[in-house]
Amino acid sequence: MKTELDSLMKERNLDVLLVTGPGQNNPPMVYLTGGAHLTSAELIKKRDEPAVLFCSPMERDEAARTGLATRNLGEYRLQELVKQQGGNVLKATIIRYQKILADLGITSGRMGIYGRSDAGVAHAIFSGLQQAMPGLEIVGEVGNSLITQAMATKDEAEVERIRRMGQVTTAVVGQVAEFLSSHTARDDILVQADGRPLTIGDIKKRINLWLAERGADNPEGTIFAIGRDAGVPHSTGAASDLLRLGQTIVFDIFPCEPGGGYHYDFTRTWCLGFAPDDVVKIYEDVRSVYNQVIANLQPAAHFRESQKLAFSLFEAQGHPTIQSNPQTQEGFVHGLGHGLGLYVHELPTSGATGSDNDLLLPGSVVTVEPGLYYPEKGMGVRLEDTVWARPDGKFEILAPYPMDLVLPVKKA
Repeated sequence: MKTELDSLMKERNLDVLLVTGPGQNNPPMVYLTGGAHLTSAELIKKRDEPAVLFCSPMERDEAARTGLATRNLGEYRLQELVKQQGGNVLKATIIRYQKILADLGITSGRMGIYGRSDAGVAHAIFSGLQQAMPGLEIVGEVGNSLITQAMATKDEAEVERIRRMGQVTTAVVGQVAEFLSSHTARDDILVQADGRPLTIGDIKKRINLWLAERGADNPEGTIFAIGRDAGVPHSTGAASDLLRLGQTIVFDIFPCEPGGGYHYDFTRTWCLGFAPDDVVKIYEDVRSVYNQVIANLQPAAHFRESQKLAFSLFEAQGHPTIQSNPQTQEGFVHGLGHGLGLYVHELPTSGATGSDNDLLLPGSVVTVEPGLYYPEKGMGVRLEDTVWARPDGKFEILAPYPMDLVLPVKKA
């Protein structure tokens, strides 16, 4: 949580945090400002001191709404610095950073840098700043950074934002189900009123429209995959594919608040009209594993233990897994779940990259998403919900939704 930042800074021997870039669609900046509409900003936090937000004077009111102390970037007169440096924008930018840091009493120590910037620009600026300030060690973290570690647990205000996005998500999923069931099948293909086949592309357009109408963004798209594509976990579904009866549809949707805010993550598997016996079998196997994993979630447990349980249950059912064969492309071929928040994939993780820190602590928000995939048989099944580890030790699905496999449709 954000309240852990100072202790995490001490643990990682960081004296200063610098977060750069826009105020939206930039998770570290959104995390620390709440998602202010800032074109470009610099947020600097010294350990054991409040953060200070440097912004354009044109966006001073937006910055003030964050509740943080603010400073006017215009006072550092970048254009004058550019002129003084003979038009060299890079040198001028480095000097401006030096002045900003000096005004906060920062001339030495270890400073972690975070946020969103063009990779080449960031390399030029921060390598130049390091040369200009040899007493200040500039640190970039890869993987489990200080900020991603803080994000691993959420306060109740963050959880409520995720819950609201879950309510939006499941409402749209319900609209999709109703829309599909309202169509007629002809020759086992859903058709529109004018007789044209309904396609995955048609469905995705409506998903985006219905999300937008409810105030949600969909920056990473939607998985709506049928048949063989449903058997490859991250196949998003071809826009031209027709909606045929009896084939599995994996519907994985992960929208977020406008401006790159908190996400929800949710999957259901459907068959239109009917489900063949072999599909029913693997669906029941996945649902059984899902139910047992949810029932066995334990506070403060390693998330990887839930994944081990899923592996053992699927293997007992006779399915291959990446535990028994890391190269398998059939059966259970991915991790059980991951943290969720400002990124679709956050800590804690259940997978091979997980560590002893990947615990289901109070405030963790994680996905549970077992699945079985048989692409050569033209089918795949995944079920996913987003779960909150509550302070009272219980686990709560933030946006419950039915798990019906078959969506009814009318035949012409």
